[in-house]
Amino acid sequence: MIYRDLNHFDILQICQSGQCFRMEQKAEGLFSVIAGNRYLEVGQSGNQVSFDCSEEDFDGFWKRYFDLDTDYGTYISQVDPEDLYLNRAVAKGMGIRILKQDLWETIVSFLISQQNNIVRIRRCIDNICRTYGDKLVSGGGEEYYAFPLPEALADLEENALMECNLGYRSKYVVRAARSVARGELDLEAIALMPYGEAKEALLGIFGVGKKVADCICLFSLHQLEAFPQDTHINQALQKHYEEGFPFDRYQAFSGVLQQYIFYHELMGSD
Repeated sequence: MIYRDLNHFDILQICQSGQCFRMEQKAEGLFSVIAGNRYLEVGQSGNQVSFDCSEEDFDGFWKRYFDLDTDYGTYISQVDPEDLYLNRAVAKGMGIRILKQDLWETIVSFLISQQNNIVRIRRCIDNICRTYGDKLVSGGGEEYYAFPLPEALADLEENALMECNLGYRSKYVVRAARSVARGELDLEAIALMPYGEAKEALLGIFGVGKKVADCICLFSLHQLEAFPQDTHINQALQKHYEEGFPFDRYQAFSGVLQQYIFYHELMGSD
């Protein structure tokens, strides 16, 4: 068990922030996280956070996954003090961190997210993992399923994932899996691209639009200039930023602010 005293870290807020769909609350202050083929339980009481894993796994994977080496206070301190709405959003969600998730898993997750809600997205992804992912057991004896690799989905019929409740999104996921498995879509190359190039490459995937591409850039590639705009964000911008959001001021970390705004609106803005 690893213990850390962390500022600007709230596992409940991260779980509810819409970045990751394989994170769930097991009990008060206790959450499970599945990332690829890894399983973790995270406990939190105040600023003290426990990670039920080895020091090697924590340093080698989970520290990066949760972006723990970044001081989010530096982002928060740069928010315009006269922007009352943004300051309220920051105050409500200042425990959120931008996760560094696997690129393939993030592509599939946000292809599924289109015209969908968080509860259904979680269910769809769980269905895919149970059907096509490897069954594993954690060190603590918890059974779970790894996220399926592209090769596990590439030979399916385009509508096969309808059985996992994906609906029309089935063909998006299957075609993406085929592209990766055949070498037509080079995920390693995309991971090395700057934001503009990476977004353009992602837009070449069947079913990926601008919002989904920005979600992938932000929540996997950790390109903090990405600013996904969905209904929640657009409504907030129209209501509070009639002259436009000040992207020039926040360009280097606008994606962090996007998460504060999204969470604020999702939880019920005041």
